[in-house]
Amino acid sequence: MAEEAIDDVDKAILYALQEDARNMSSGDIAERTDTSDSTVRKRIQRLESDEVIKGYSAEVDYQQSGYPLRMLLFCTASIPERGKIVPDILSIDGVVSVQELVTGEQNLLVTAVGETDDDITPVAQALLEMGLEVADEVLVRSHETTPFDGFDGNHTDEA
Repeated sequence: MAEEAIDDVDKAILYALQEDARNMSSGDIAERTDTSDSTVRKRIQRLESDEVIKGYSAEVDYQQSGYPLRMLLFCTASIPERGKIVPDILSIDGVVSVQELVTGEQNLLVTAVGETDDDITPVAQALLEMGLEVADEVLVRSHETTPFDGFDGNHTDEA
């Protein structure tokens, strides 16, 4: 949790970075937020140190990069072990994300990518060997993202 409350300037910074962190300069963000370049840089540093911004990464189109299969594996782990096992799951070849779910019987969502079924099958096997129950597997056709509009001060809800 952030040490300081997130205000409208912080939200605008977060929105801009989600849009295009690679090409968005602190000066560009300063213009949007009607603040100074140095204020934006300080805010970004604070958001990073408070771990509101956890890092920067490339959005990879796995299909275009030669890994056409994206599989969601819904797993069940014991409640006490659920959070502790996440780093081990992330170390499995082919796993690109793990989400801890707080409702429902399946409490972990593991995303794996691969070229063929032969790449995905060992992921499921490794999960089983870790003591997880793999309750369901879903093959994903596409995955798109957008910046969270709650950070966009120009966003208005339409009824």
